Amino acid sequence: MNEQQLNDIGTITIGISACVHGENVRFDASAKPSHFCLKELGQYVNYKPICPEVAIGLPVPRPTIRQIKRGEVIHVSRPDGSCDVTDELKAYGKKIAKIAQDFSGFIFCAKSPSCGMERVKVYDEDGKGSTSDGIGAFAKEIMNENPLLPYEENGRLNDAVIRENFVSRVFAYRQWQSLLASGLTKHKLTNFHAKFKYTVMSHDLVAYKTLGRLLARADLPISQMGDEYILGLMNALKVKATRKNHTNTLQHIQGYFSKELDRQEKQELCENIDEYRRGIVPLFVPLTLIKHHLMRFPKQYLKQQFYLSPHPSQLKLRYSL
Repeated sequence: MNEQQLNDIGTITIGISACVHGENVRFDASAKPSHFCLKELGQYVNYKPICPEVAIGLPVPRPTIRQIKRGEVIHVSRPDGSCDVTDELKAYGKKIAKIAQDFSGFIFCAKSPSCGMERVKVYDEDGKGSTSDGIGAFAKEIMNENPLLPYEENGRLNDAVIRENFVSRVFAYRQWQSLLASGLTKHKLTNFHAKFKYTVMSHDLVAYKTLGRLLARADLPISQMGDEYILGLMNALKVKATRKNHTNTLQHIQGYFSKELDRQEKQELCENIDEYRRGIVPLFVPLTLIKHHLMRFPKQYLKQQFYLSPHPSQLKLRYSL
C-alpha cells in the first residue's frame, strides 16, 4: 500500500486499551506498552486510548479486581467481593461501543477482567479454583455491538500470522468504511469485490464462491446486499490464510504473465512459489517477483488487488509468513 492509497482511504482510527498505549493506568500505576502498536503501526493510524476502569472512577493505583462467578453470573469486583463494578463496566462498554462504530479496529489488553478479549481468568466464589474462559466485561460489549470490527489483544499481536491478519483486516475494513461514506451502489460494490478477489481466495475458498454468488443476485436491495457482503468478507478474513491457499492464489496470479514471460522467467517464478509452498522462503519473496513483473507488464486488474499490497510495506508484516 503506497502513500496515495493511504491518502485515499483517509484517517484510520483504532481503539486501544490505554495501558497498551503506554499510559500508567493499571492497578499498580504501571503500563503495558506495545512496541509494535506505538512505534510501527502507530505511524499509520490514530489511536483512541481508553481505560474503562479509570473511566468509571477507579483510582490509580487501586486494589486489583477480578472476574468471580456466583451461580451462573460473572461479576467483576475485588477478590473479597466488594466494589462490584460489573454494571458500570458494561454500561461504559455500551457507551464506547457506539463511538467504536467509527473505528477501524480495536486492540485490547490481554487477560484483563475489563479489557481481555479471551482467556480471562474467572474465579470460583470461594476463590479456590478458576477457569480461563472469560471475556473482559468492557471488551465484550464492544465486540457484541460491533461484530464487523477487527479486534485483537496486545499479547497475540506478537504472533507474526495473527499480527499480519489483524492489520490486513483493519486496512480492508477502513476501505469499506470509505466506500460507504461515498455512497454504496451495485457498481461500486462489484468493483470493491474485484479488488478483494485474491485476498478472499487466500483466506477462504468457500467464502470466495459465496460472495460471488451474492453479488450475482438481482433480488436484493443494495443496502441488504452490502450488509451481507461485508459480513461475509470480514468473517472470511478472520480465517488465517494458509500456505496452501497462498500458493494457490500465487499460481492464479502467475497465469496473468503466461504470454509475457520467457521460459527462464516462468521457471524462476514457479520455483519461487514452490519454495514458498515448501517453507523455504517467506511470502514476500514470490510477491516481490510478481510485483517486478507487474511493473514490466502492467495489468490494471492485478495492480488494484488488495492482496498484493494490503498494508504499508514498511511494516514488513509478510517477512515472517
